[in-house]
Formats: sequence, structure tokens, C-alpha cells
Amino acid sequence: MRPESLFLLFLLILHSETDSPPEQDRPSSLTEQTRKVQKRPPLPSLPPTTPATSAQVIPKQEADEFLASHECLDKKNQRLTRASCSLVFCPPWERCIDGQCSCKPPYLCPFEDMKPICGTNHRNYRSYCQAMAVSCRNKNPLFSHFGENCKDNIPKFKSSVDTDTGMIRIFLPDGAGGGENLLVCQEMWDTAAANVACMEQKHPLGAVSADAVDYNTLTADRDNPDLPSSCVSIRCQGYETSLAECEIFNKVKTVGRKVAAATCYKEAPEECEFTCANQKCISRNQTCDGVDDCGDRSDEMCCKKCRNGAFLCRTGVCVHKEAVGDGHIDCLDGADESPKHTTALSSDNMNLTQTPLEYVSRRNETRTNRKVLEAQLQCGIPNKDLVDDVDVVERGRSSRRKRVVGGIPALPTQIQWQIALEENKRIDCGGAYIGGCWVLTAAHCVRPNPSAFRIKFSLWKKFRAQGTTDIVPVEDIQIHPNYIPTTYENDIALIKLQKLPFTDKCFEDNPAIRAVCVPWTTHLFQPNHTCSISGWGRTADGRSAQVLLWANVSLIEGCESSYKDRFKPGMMCAGDLEGSVDSCQGDSGGPLVCEDELGVSYLWGIVSWGERCGQPGFPGVYTQVAHYFEWIRLHTGWPAVTRFNS
Repeated sequence: MRPESLFLLFLLILHSETDSPPEQDRPSSLTEQTRKVQKRPPLPSLPPTTPATSAQVIPKQEADEFLASHECLDKKNQRLTRASCSLVFCPPWERCIDGQCSCKPPYLCPFEDMKPICGTNHRNYRSYCQAMAVSCRNKNPLFSHFGENCKDNIPKFKSSVDTDTGMIRIFLPDGAGGGENLLVCQEMWDTAAANVACMEQKHPLGAVSADAVDYNTLTADRDNPDLPSSCVSIRCQGYETSLAECEIFNKVKTVGRKVAAATCYKEAPEECEFTCANQKCISRNQTCDGVDDCGDRSDEMCCKKCRNGAFLCRTGVCVHKEAVGDGHIDCLDGADESPKHTTALSSDNMNLTQTPLEYVSRRNETRTNRKVLEAQLQCGIPNKDLVDDVDVVERGRSSRRKRVVGGIPALPTQIQWQIALEENKRIDCGGAYIGGCWVLTAAHCVRPNPSAFRIKFSLWKKFRAQGTTDIVPVEDIQIHPNYIPTTYENDIALIKLQKLPFTDKCFEDNPAIRAVCVPWTTHLFQPNHTCSISGWGRTADGRSAQVLLWANVSLIEGCESSYKDRFKPGMMCAGDLEGSVDSCQGDSGGPLVCEDELGVSYLWGIVSWGERCGQPGFPGVYTQVAHYFEWIRLHTGWPAVTRFNS
């Protein structure tokens, strides 16, 4: 079902199969070519597309060795902030919709095994996430403290910034009707925390700077008998609306120490080195250091290098050095929690990752919420316990064909999300199982006639089922409404499987079937990332493969130079420019799968088209699945299509 100009090539040795059908039963090269000509005529010569121009001319920020290109920096006015979930995760009380974090309804927050919360409105909430969801929707600080006693006469959290010294004072409730007046220790204090303190005092752009005041000077210079004698450390991420929401730990005596202070932001300076997305001005050396100096994180979103030991995610986001190995995934691909980056943790970081002895950890509650949400999503992890019972036979020299330069046969249950799309007892396309009763494939592989198709799970030999093979009829086919057959634009389709009688399942539990995750952002994997393709397509000598084949390919940037105007939005390339690894006829609709730093696999592409098989200079073209995430979620109806997005 693929055009002649299509597809990627597994250059592979063909293994003789005793169970192969007679040659006349296999799809012939002539038949394939005939179907291709009917499927896709020569592409017309289209005029070059004129890029859309913005009505507003955005002044360029000056880049340096840390900041990324002007194009990325200019996007700040398009809300490249902490709410841009194409680059960063939303907190558990928000969800990613159309690339932006949006407040969740509180009832979607998990509450089992969570600590109850008291709000400043004297109401009780079942979890920290639930209180934060209400606060997010109301756009006002709400969280006061952990506990169940929230009556009017129970004191709530308070904070203040001294008008003369900028010194930070807080009242920290104990949850039992009492509490303690405290200062904030200077050691962990930074601009992100100072921003929160100032915004809580109605300064919308936060703080100019995070300062420190010598406690002994305060007691000597001022007659202040009520000055607290203890301070606590506070660490904020920057998204908090109150210091109560920040991590609070390690109460110590203030004598002989410096305590935290802040200078709140009132007006912009005459010269601005870096303009935040919220129009706040900061120094350029405050960018790309892992600290949210802007208050909206826009100073950390467009980086090519990080300062002060901060960690650079592949999406160009700098996260605080203490985020590495803290058990809380910050980079989209999990790189900050990858074992290769978490072997050496600082003592300060260890303090933050352990549950504080005196105060309940907000960060631990957030981490627990995320684990609960992640547990709802079962995808991207193959069943490692399934053992493939394969007899490996060494073949003699006489049975060998050409040398292997591309793909290799898969093990019988190795690629557990791979499906075969059977149409009228022929298999000319593949696809990927994404969970529930849904399969993704290419639009050019299907037509709106569900009864003509069946989905074969855990198929290894193309013409013979194995013990784990499951065959499921199709209930419905959703072809993308903007699919254009002549150009292969929007070449994607959803297949809905028929349910078993009296159940919500479409097939019985099968240890050889696992779903692959659906990516929600096109930034999850970068060019040159190594991914894998699989299918029963044609090999180097033009014959159809008899067993499932797979090969590694690299993501390729700049496909426009190869395909010119034929390359459309929603398309991507993979393979190599020499054409030594590619997929071919019969691979259409099959999965291109990429694995993140934590071993979770995502359906990054769908085999779509190309300039013949393995043509040098013309890598294979795939449908970019993340480009269609909202369309997929609209039809599947899942609240938990992908990680941390329940």
C-alpha cells in the first residue's frame, strides 16, 4: 500500500522460512508498484510557502555564550515560560492543553495516602494538590499548613517584608492551634524565593534581588523585643504564590547568622539587559542559572549552556543543580534523574531529598502526587519477564546472501507494541498499539471500512501466528480530517478496536502486548537521537520480509533541503543520508519509537513516505505523532494519554 517513491529500507539478509507461502501468494513487486501508482501520482510542483509574519515586531535580545538564539528568545512573547509544557512539566495540579499548562479541577487530584491541608479560607482540603488546584483556579494564595483543624480561630500562615530592611518574617502554624514566628535563614535564599515573598505582598513582578541582613546588626540597631530568635531555610521553585508553598526545613538559632531579606520590584531600570516574558528586567548573568529570577521562568527557557552548575535539559531549559537526582523528574526526557547524572549529589541536595524531620515536605507531597499520576499510565515499558523461546540456527556460507547493512530480525515478542494491519487477508501495513482499544497507523493504509480490517498483535512471522498472537476486529477508523493523499499531509489514522462481550477490554490480558507512549510535545527528542523502526517491509533485494525486522535510525533535521515543498508541517525525517538504513514497502504505518533517558518508549513517528527505499540524500519521511497529540487525545478520550498529564 505504499507509493514507489516511498519508504525506508531495511537492508537485511533474508532468512529462508520453511513456513513461507508459495512465491505466488506473496505480494509481488509488480503488484506493489501498481498499487503505488494508484495510491500516489507524481507530486505537483508547488510554490514555496511564505512564512507567516507577526503583526508585532519583537525586539531581539542579545544572546551570549549561555543564552540561545534570537529566534528562541523572541518566543518569550509567545509565552515561553514555566507554563510552556512543550518544554517543561506542568505541576500535578495543572495539565498540558495545546502546549500550555492549565488549572485542573480539584477532583482530578489524587488524595489517597496524602496529608490533609488547611487553607487560609479556613477550609480543609484532602491533599496538597487539591489545595493548589483551587489556588490555581482562583489565582490567590490558599495553602496555609498541613493539618485537619482549620477553624476560624486557628491561626494561618503569614509572611511579611520589612519596609526598612527588607527582612522576611513568617508565622508558621503547627496545625494544632499554635505556631511560631520565625525569620528566614540566608543560606538557601535566592531570587526565586524573594520573588514569591514580594509577590505575596502584592508586588506582581516579584523582587529585584535576594538580600541578607546580619541578625546581630538588627538586634543592636533596633529596639525590637519581638524579633524571632530562630530562622528556617526556605527553598522555592518560583511557581509558588506564597512562601507557605515552598519547602521549609532546618530551624536553627539566628544569633551570629545572616537572615533573608528582599528588595521588591517597583519600576524597571533605565537600562535592561534581559527582558522577561512578564516584562520584568533582570541582569543577563541571572539567566540560565537554574534559578527563576523572572518569576515566570522565562530566563531559564532558552539556554544553550548553564551557569553556576545548573543542569541543562535537552530542551534548552536550565534546572537548579539540586534538581539532579532528587527523585523529581524535571527534564522532559528524565535526564536529570538518569543514573549517569545522579552519581554525585551534594550534601545540600541530600538534605532536600530526605523528608524533613520537623516540617512536612511540600516537595515530597508533590513527588507523591506525580507518582500516583504516573502509575495511571501503563505504556512505554515492555514486559521484560517474557522470555523468548527461540532456537538460533547458524547457517552455512552457502545459504547466506548479501552482507547485513541495515536491520535485523526481531525476537518473537521483542516489539510488544507492533501490530500488523490485515486487510482482506493481506498484510501491507503496520501500526502501533497506544493503549486501551486504540491503534495508530498511517492514513494511507486504511479506508473508512472497518469490517475489511483486522489487527494482529504479537505477530512475528508474517504468514503464521505464534502462541502469543491475538487477532482483534476493528470497530471504527478515524482518518485525520485534513489528510491529503496526493501530498501525504496529515498521514495519520486512529483505529478503534471492538470490545469483548460484557467488558471494556478489546483482548484478554496478554504478557506479549504492551502499549507505547504518545508524546505530547515535539521537543521531547532532538535531532541525531537514535530511535528504532520495525515492520515486514521489503528488503534490499525487493522481497517481502517473512519475520518482523527492526533497525536503528537517527532523527534528521532539515528535511526541507531534500524534499523542498513536498515537506509539510507534521512531517519529520529519520534514517541516514547515505540510505543504508531505511524502511520500505510494507512498513507503512509502522512505528518509529524513541526511548528517553529513563527507558520509557514513545511513538515518535509513523512510517509515511520517501524517495524510493534507501535513496541517498532522501531519508525516510514519517508522520510526527506529537504534532497530532491534541487530535489523538480528542478521539481517544483519555485523561491520561501521557506522563504527568492526568
